[in-house]
Amino acid sequence: MYGPVTSSTATVDNVFFYIVAVSVILLVLVTALMIGFAIRYRRSRHPKAEQIEGSTTLEIIWTVIPVALVLSMFYFGAEGFRSLRDVPENAMLVQVIGRMWDWTFRYENGIESNKLYVPVDKPVKLAMTSVDVSHSFYVPAFRLKEDLVPGQETYLWFKPQTTGPADIFCAEYCGERHAYMMSEVVVMEEAEWQAWYARGGDTDSAGRGVPGLLGERGCLDCHSLDGSEDIGPSFRGLYGRTRMVISRGREREVTADDAYLRRAILRPDAEYVAGFETNMPAPSDLSEEELQSIIEYLKTLE
Repeated sequence: MYGPVTSSTATVDNVFFYIVAVSVILLVLVTALMIGFAIRYRRSRHPKAEQIEGSTTLEIIWTVIPVALVLSMFYFGAEGFRSLRDVPENAMLVQVIGRMWDWTFRYENGIESNKLYVPVDKPVKLAMTSVDVSHSFYVPAFRLKEDLVPGQETYLWFKPQTTGPADIFCAEYCGERHAYMMSEVVVMEEAEWQAWYARGGDTDSAGRGVPGLLGERGCLDCHSLDGSEDIGPSFRGLYGRTRMVISRGREREVTADDAYLRRAILRPDAEYVAGFETNMPAPSDLSEEELQSIIEYLKTLE
């Protein structure tokens, strides 16, 4: 894997190489013994079968050695896992929110970004949760993976030691667009990160407007702005139209006015558009100002 190096990279790599080395040695040993026994005890040399008595010494040896190897693997793996739970006191806190199908990273000063920006040589604690289904935060270059569970908070930490980008994936199948749930960790020099943090994050995020807000909230993963239908109906031409919705198992016709848009955003499963799936998560932290801005924006998409 290519990307920045973290304090956990070498630890995980060492455990991995140790397990691979032990596995290769055992494979070679077992294969060699199997071939050797097949040659030595072939039928042409021993046409008549003989009873071979067991050896207590050998049985102890091939029981003790595998047990010792497995326990050593467990020990090194547990040490690596424990290091992920032993968060330094000076670690910078970033909240990670997973939703179908994107990531949101929230900083202590209120900045929200769809990429994880961190300074080099500083420990970072990730406090993670999901707003809909189970996700798994996975950064292969950092050798980091942790599940995000709805209604619970999980965490891990890392300390980047070199700068550069690293890919973020979701390692748990979470629905139709699971494969598109990607982002980046961007490790920056301290001064560069401080400047980014002081100006309120990404330029396109700070002045994002409603389309940027819709993108950050994951709305555009399922809904389009150009009239094309995706997993969900398009936002274009929505306001003022009548449509068939399913509410409490029954179809009925509604008009997409302000009240309907508010209900559709805050309680999406209460009544959903016929012909589409009902897996839209309700927003957990959408402010009234953001809600009203979205409604007003949707009214302009004729």
